[in-house]
Amino acid sequence: MLNKLIVLAALLLPACFANAHEYKVGELEIAHPWSQELPPNAPTVAAYFVIHNSGKTADRLLSVDSPISGEAQLHEHVMQNDMMKMQHVPSVEIPAGGNVTFAPMAYHVMLLELKDRSLLSEGKHFPLTMHFEKAGDVTVEVAVQKKPPQDTQMHVHTQ
Repeated sequence: MLNKLIVLAALLLPACFANAHEYKVGELEIAHPWSQELPPNAPTVAAYFVIHNSGKTADRLLSVDSPISGEAQLHEHVMQNDMMKMQHVPSVEIPAGGNVTFAPMAYHVMLLELKDRSLLSEGKHFPLTMHFEKAGDVTVEVAVQKKPPQDTQMHVHTQ
């Protein structure tokens, strides 16, 4: 009987982890928080995710923070004079019924003044708290991986 329970637990474990990368706060769903594995001497790291607003009013991501960094900023890439540049933005609007994708060469979270580099290798996770104007705060677990996630389906995990 114990062996059957162990086998059942082993079979269900991947399903638990499959839903571990989707979060919900208010009308907002945050999917696939991830970061690339940090090169040994990199001074900063970026975090990415998708926010879907299923509500009828827009919301705004005001700020983010993480215990692994001294500072976290919202950034975007913009084309200026035929050059792609990264710039800090004070907030990001999440339109009603719409999605905002935080990805390489788009919006992203820049983590500066890194404190705990041990959590920035493949297979590790670190917390990131998002502060929204209307929905409030939600903490997600950012998965560190070598490549962007392949599965972009939106599944919701209620916090």
